Amino acid sequence: MNRIRQRWHHTIGLLSCLLCLTASTAQAQINTDRVMMMGRNALYYEDYVLAIQRFNMVINARPYLHEPYFFRALAKFYLEDFTGGEADCTASIERNPYVADNYQLRALCRVNQKKYEAALEDYQRVIGMEPKNQTCRHNMVLCQYELERYDDALCAIDTMIRLWPSNSENYTMKAQVHIAQGDTTSALAMIDTALTVNAYDGNAWMMRSSISLRRGEYAQAEAEADKAAIQMPRKTSIYISRALARYHQNNLQGAMDDYDIALDIQPSNYLAHFNRGLLRAQVGDDNRAIEDFNYVLSIEPDNMIALYNRAILLDNIGDYRGAIRDISAVIDEYPEFWTGYQQRAAIRRKIGDVYGAERDEFKVTKARMDVFNGTYRSPDKKTRRQSQRNIDDYASLVEADSTEVEQTYASEYRGRVQNREAELSPMPYIHLAYHRTTSVTSRYVPFHQLIEQHNMRESNNRQLFLTIEEPTLDNSQLEQHFQSISMLTEKINSSNDVAEQAVLYLSRAIDYYHVRDFEASVTDIERSLALNEQQPLALMALAQVHLCQVEAQNADADHSSMTVQLGYNRALDELRQAAQLQPNMPYIWYNIGCIYISLHDYQHARDAFGQALNIDSRFPEAFFNRAIAALMDGHTQQALSDLSMAGELGLYQAYPLIKQYSK
Repeated sequence: MNRIRQRWHHTIGLLSCLLCLTASTAQAQINTDRVMMMGRNALYYEDYVLAIQRFNMVINARPYLHEPYFFRALAKFYLEDFTGGEADCTASIERNPYVADNYQLRALCRVNQKKYEAALEDYQRVIGMEPKNQTCRHNMVLCQYELERYDDALCAIDTMIRLWPSNSENYTMKAQVHIAQGDTTSALAMIDTALTVNAYDGNAWMMRSSISLRRGEYAQAEAEADKAAIQMPRKTSIYISRALARYHQNNLQGAMDDYDIALDIQPSNYLAHFNRGLLRAQVGDDNRAIEDFNYVLSIEPDNMIALYNRAILLDNIGDYRGAIRDISAVIDEYPEFWTGYQQRAAIRRKIGDVYGAERDEFKVTKARMDVFNGTYRSPDKKTRRQSQRNIDDYASLVEADSTEVEQTYASEYRGRVQNREAELSPMPYIHLAYHRTTSVTSRYVPFHQLIEQHNMRESNNRQLFLTIEEPTLDNSQLEQHFQSISMLTEKINSSNDVAEQAVLYLSRAIDYYHVRDFEASVTDIERSLALNEQQPLALMALAQVHLCQVEAQNADADHSSMTVQLGYNRALDELRQAAQLQPNMPYIWYNIGCIYISLHDYQHARDAFGQALNIDSRFPEAFFNRAIAALMDGHTQQALSDLSMAGELGLYQAYPLIKQYSK
């Protein structure tokens, strides 16, 4: 009976343990599901950095799931971190290779990196799983088009036409491929078929208008552009194309109206500004024409055609010196631009520079004698291609180089963080401080065992922190530091314990640092080290104060670059000593890397940040600064990988740089 009771109690104990384990597992399941939902909510509200943080938590808890990798990839895609998005899609596929969405998203990431061959493979995998996935077939054709595999693209489009014969977009895509092959007749046939299927297809009307414009059928091109504009009223290229059709029919006011509409939709459009400037000049609206050419020159300062047109306008409004300046720059670039010499000679006569005018006129006369027919003829071309930069065509309106309809891959994503201004500057040093600013997005908190040991010995019951960014102190906080300095001074004077005095001197040194008394801070740290040389934190604090002094000297013109260099070298030596005492503290190596960046020694900087990451592989600022060093050293691809990791770990400043340098 006792044995039965023992077995029974043993069984009950096992069941209790099993139930507890099941309950805890269920609780973990509930928690990760909730965090997953929070991440998806953040995605919906376009808070992509926060979404990445939530998916990181799920991945850390349950790394075998494929979904959090997919959704993190989607967040990175929104932020235009296509390298990181591709890597996460690959991780999701490794965990579950049977989800088509993973391949679709990875393909889009690859397309945005111009990896069309790899994207094509992904789309083929999706089509193998989902043969009637219209989006993937559409995007696969665009990849084949980019790779100039026109026959493959035509075969793929024929399959799409067989599957979806009522989709007019299939026929316009096929027309675009025919245009790329130079087969305008087949392209027109496809466009007509598209309009038979859908008479309201704006892309088809726009393509037809472009072909009519190239053929010189300007009235027909305008009528077709009218129909395209009804269907796509916010499409800039339609109005620019219609403006050219109207210009060729001598409808200058209509053309200018179209350029006005185009610039209302897209204020930065180069063609619209340039051509509107020429038309304004033709109707005598010189001041507003100058505004247009000023904008063009702000984008392309070396655009000699725009510069010469501005010179003519400046001459018209009486700014003769400005006109001479612009024409002289054009002549320097085109020494045989005789029309420019004639124009400059006429302007020089207006300001009384007879000698300069006669020199220009002599050059023109000599050139005429060298020409067989002895005459000058203005160019009769009404338009030129954007890539054509013949200065003699200065009065010709500009057409786009390509008539291709802009193709859009079938998923459009947008972000917010990545559109902020990108500045190529490293994150600051890690500081020892009694105050810190915590990031809303980054979950990373610098910490080391040495900080805890110091805080246990801190006599004023304060917390010392490692921080990237210190808050600005108000008057009450500064007063607290002054009071602390007084109290610590009394304790130092009354203490006979060497170890205690070393800690007190270091504490007072950081108080002096906060009130910006760097000399007193250095003195106290040196006293602390004299009592105990084996203090990595004291060496780190000494380097910190010396770096602050260097930064102050760097902003002071009275200090030479040699003084600044010596300051950096001194801080570097102190951090190296700290690293010898505490080699597993990543923040020491991080600060060493920051100094090397300041010294423009980017390879050593990358090595130092690598050391920090070997110790702590989730240190976002180290990834970010290593990327900065790589960018400054010309290693863009390595930098993008590090920036992706920094962004993944919550450092949103990485995304504007990813967007900028991916291009």
